[in-house]
Amino acid sequence: MKIDIIAGARPNFMKIAPIIEAIKKEQGFGKSIEYRLIHTGQHFDKKMSGDFFEELGIPTPDINLGAGGGTQAEQTAAIMIGYEKVLVAEPADICLVVGDVTSTMACAIVAKKQMIKVVHVEAGIRSYDITMPEEINRMVTDSISDYFYTTSERANENLLKSGIAKDRIVFVGNTMIDTLLKNINRFKKPSIFDLASLKPKEYFVLTLHRPANVDGEANLKTLLDKIIESSRGLPIVFPVHPRTAKNLQNLGINAPNLHMVEPLSYLEFNYLVQHSMAVVTDSGGITEETTQMSVPCITLRNNTERPETIDIGTNELIGTNPDNVPPAFEKLFSGNWKKGGIPPLWDGKTAERIVSHLLTVFE
Repeated sequence: MKIDIIAGARPNFMKIAPIIEAIKKEQGFGKSIEYRLIHTGQHFDKKMSGDFFEELGIPTPDINLGAGGGTQAEQTAAIMIGYEKVLVAEPADICLVVGDVTSTMACAIVAKKQMIKVVHVEAGIRSYDITMPEEINRMVTDSISDYFYTTSERANENLLKSGIAKDRIVFVGNTMIDTLLKNINRFKKPSIFDLASLKPKEYFVLTLHRPANVDGEANLKTLLDKIIESSRGLPIVFPVHPRTAKNLQNLGINAPNLHMVEPLSYLEFNYLVQHSMAVVTDSGGITEETTQMSVPCITLRNNTERPETIDIGTNELIGTNPDNVPPAFEKLFSGNWKKGGIPPLWDGKTAERIVSHLLTVFE
């Protein structure tokens, strides 16, 4: 059995690392399973890509399609053209895609048209907001996949409602949590920790990248002003996504407690998260990591594809209206934030379950 493992953007890398490790473990037991790691090049910046491979022990990709840059359509086309050439030259038995980035959808389409089985890790999650490119990627990928590896019972329900047969849905847990638990003792203090004289549980971590929050300069400035005003002067560490950096240039925001830094490596970023008082974000994946580490999380979105981080975890959705920020901070400072728990099967063994199932079905 030969598996193509597709990765292209920062959220993918944490999800594929434990799968590769689980495959190597089975190879050690003499199982007939091979993989080919294909980096689409969707994220080509070192901080968004290269550092993750080094820190998480991900092997050098067998193939890099070099499809970074351009519009969504240009990038999708470049990935599809590149991956099709790979499969024509040397087919695989299975195309394994993870998450919901452009690479996920593009490679799933190409593989399916080449009559190659597609398996989707982190299948079935839904925000039901098709203004988000990721939601379109999820819907398209799940509509053509052969097997669906899910992170939650809610994801299972979403797939069943869409007509997917129950025997093609496998509730395995969350590979991002596999990576988190494996590396939690390796987290690395970033230089900003000492430079800004940070103290554990006395600072905030902020991330912003979604269009609803960062594309309008006036709205972005109002949002940042509200966060700064609500922080009671505690430090705010803001690793700035390349998308957001462009929009910050003209805003002239200069608060003594706001520390804008370049994107951090995986081990550095999660060190910051683990020791923070809370995280303010519009990311999806970060809400899973904060839930696992019992760190309060304020999410600046109107919906989420990861409701288990709210129902079970430490996350609360407050919407994109900047006026909702002060009450959330007041709740945090008053000590009334929920404690949260850990969703089922977020136990560090998800990748083992995935590879075991693949061997059962396809060997």
